[in-house]
Amino acid sequence: MLTLKAHRRYRDCDGSTRRDFLKIGGLGLGALGLPALLKARAHAAQQGLTVKDTSVVWLWLGGGPTHVETFDPKMTAPAEYRSVTGEVKTGIPGVSLGGNFEQTAKVADKMAFVRSFAHTNSGHGGGTHFLMTGYDNRNIDNGGLPTRPSIGSICAKVRGSNHPVTGMPTYVRLSGIGADGPAFLGTAYAPFGTNREAKVNMELRTPVERVSDRRSLLEGFDRLRRESDQTGLMDGLDAFESQAFNLVLGNAPAAFDLKKEDPRCVARYGKDLGEQMLVARRLCESGCGFVTVSYGGWDMHGNILRSMNARGPVVDRAVSAFVEDVAQRGLSDKILLVVTGEFGRTPKINRNAGRDHWAPLSTLALAGGGLRMGQTVGESDAKLYRPASRPIGPQDLMATVFQVLGFDPKLQFVNQGGRPVYMIEEGEPIPELV
Repeated sequence: MLTLKAHRRYRDCDGSTRRDFLKIGGLGLGALGLPALLKARAHAAQQGLTVKDTSVVWLWLGGGPTHVETFDPKMTAPAEYRSVTGEVKTGIPGVSLGGNFEQTAKVADKMAFVRSFAHTNSGHGGGTHFLMTGYDNRNIDNGGLPTRPSIGSICAKVRGSNHPVTGMPTYVRLSGIGADGPAFLGTAYAPFGTNREAKVNMELRTPVERVSDRRSLLEGFDRLRRESDQTGLMDGLDAFESQAFNLVLGNAPAAFDLKKEDPRCVARYGKDLGEQMLVARRLCESGCGFVTVSYGGWDMHGNILRSMNARGPVVDRAVSAFVEDVAQRGLSDKILLVVTGEFGRTPKINRNAGRDHWAPLSTLALAGGGLRMGQTVGESDAKLYRPASRPIGPQDLMATVFQVLGFDPKLQFVNQGGRPVYMIEEGEPIPELV
């Protein structure tokens, strides 16, 4: 038996427990096995659902990142409203970012900063559900379960749970975000979770008594590959079983291994968040359609200057390295980066020198995806409370992502009540970007 293991369990939104692993026992997995999931992807393609081979990296700044100190410093506002970290000018005329984002400012021509992004739920859970699914859910902050599938799970449903050539999971969770599951789509479309142990997840395991050391393990799989070819096993396998076989014996696991990356590139990204962002780029290159990365600590109710000086430079380095790297590799049309969180922060500094929850104006930046970059979209009002231009909401963001992924904006799936429902009901792609 070949096993892709993790040591973590998590509970899906439907209450089912799912271990982060895939098994190939006798090369047959059953209804929810890898071959069945590959078959689902092929079926989706036959239905004309798969249009583009594009990917999304969703960087989540958990806790609610301030829109002021990130991408809309508004230094013309009164002192108690403007960015406490100052500003740094970009190469886009008249556009500046918060003072912690010096490196991001240098790649601003490859990004778009949405300054009229807004919604109506200032709860951590509710705001997260709104952003991840496109739908508000007031019960989430009172212990309720997600009622709508996340964009990543929709991607897995449309494309199938694994790439048909590389075997790479379509939807990978490098770090968890609330409401990032499949809801009524079913556990087959939950993210492949790595819990920061992607290399362990993708390792081949055999019984200890059959493996004396790493060399004999490698020799064993080399022999297995040769014997399979000589006996005609590979030719005789069902096509989807063969794809499952290739997932663990092929090159897909290498995407998780940064030792296979140029050390200079690894150094440019930096540790922790940077490493996750680099893995995300490698996953997309190997056929992953949607990757979530989470970097928390943005619930800055007190001393926002100190907090921003700690968190901002980390995001600045990782995001700028990602944007520059993707562009240099000619992947800007293939990979969309989304940087957001559950809401923004109150424009006026509170008595603790921090900012509180504020959904009416929120944080959003994008890069790549074949969209029009090098601009700000929309405008905040004079004191950064609300959009001064047409508000852009979660479903508009969702519709924009759908367009990048090549999905039908009128996509429907059957919910738990047996009724077909639209994934997007009101949103439209952000016109300035498409």
